Amino acid sequence: VQLQASGGGLVQAGGSLRLSCAASGRTFSIYAMGWFRQTQGKEREFVAAISTSGSTYYANSVKGRFTISRDNAKNTGNLQMNSLKSEDTAVYYCAAKVGIGYVSPAAYDYWGQGTLVTVSS
Repeated sequence: VQLQASGGGLVQAGGSLRLSCAASGRTFSIYAMGWFRQTQGKEREFVAAISTSGSTYYANSVKGRFTISRDNAKNTGNLQMNSLKSEDTAVYYCAAKVGIGYVSPAAYDYWGQGTLVTVSS
């Protein structure tokens, strides 16, 4: 499956952004989807994931502010980010995998290109 992330940009602290991940090539519904982020010099960090059945998982740092969702009919996944903070600034990546285990980047089989989110304080 090929993934294309979009929706990044510059936003003020306290604002919102919605990231999208468009999937093509295979049936999207068989894959769990995750969002990760990375800043320069740091490892890729888990942000959120959604299973094939719609169960959601969040990093503690974004719980209550970010919402992950998926639309299998449209082959897309989304990450709604509210109450953004400067520490949310990063390149965000979407990823897809088969099976359980959602937190480790190594568990994911497919990755989209990153989309940059910059939160100004």
